[in-house]
Amino acid sequence: MTQTKPPILQVQALVRSFGGIVAVNRFSFDVYPGSIHGLIGPNGAGKTTTFNVISGFYAPSSGKVIYLGEDISGHETSALAEFGLIRTFQGTTLFHELSVLDNVRLGCHRSAKAGLLKRILGRDRTTEEAADCKATEILELFGLQDQAGELAANLPHGHQRALGMAVALAAGPKLMLLDEPFTGMNPEETKRMIELVKLVRDEHGVTIMLIEHDMKAVMGLCETITVMNFGTLLAEGTPAEVRINPAVIEAYLGSALDAA
Repeated sequence: MTQTKPPILQVQALVRSFGGIVAVNRFSFDVYPGSIHGLIGPNGAGKTTTFNVISGFYAPSSGKVIYLGEDISGHETSALAEFGLIRTFQGTTLFHELSVLDNVRLGCHRSAKAGLLKRILGRDRTTEEAADCKATEILELFGLQDQAGELAANLPHGHQRALGMAVALAAGPKLMLLDEPFTGMNPEETKRMIELVKLVRDEHGVTIMLIEHDMKAVMGLCETITVMNFGTLLAEGTPAEVRINPAVIEAYLGSALDAA
């Protein structure tokens, strides 16, 4: 497919090493606005390290990360959130002792400039009312409105993962990085999460990039798939192209792809 818009994210000759171990080695790829883009590869391929560099947890050893045309290599995670680059994690990072609604309200304030404590204490009433309204709308989008008053800790696993994505959406992302969003889910939960990812892209215009081991979910959801192996680019293309690529089949020994 011919792209008419410049990439929202460009990873250029990225290298990240830890001592003498090179986890990512001159790895490059582009993510285009409005796409759902998968990053896959065998265990130890360098996927999580790549996500950690993109999202500001590690600085690159060399190479660049370009976001919205700006070099963000080594920027702090909080600064990237201000620019609309938001990441979720394989393990949910919710405030389990707070309600579902309060978790999403906090997401609304993640990139806010006014003091968070001031807002929580209700001293910025206009902004707080707007956050309440936004949080309620997001809970309705994710089908969590009936659990708004529940403690996040009391939600079943699939609902906690959905809440994590709701919190990320509340922060106003342009690009959302999803770290294994389907881990630990049963087939029904996976199906629902796939629908939610599409909804976030289609209804809110958020570009999605995800790491995932569930090949069936990846093949059914992503429009472009980038495949890593040993820290380098192995292949890239549509799901149909990736599925029949001999190098990808060899790297996966056919098993994960056969199940997709």
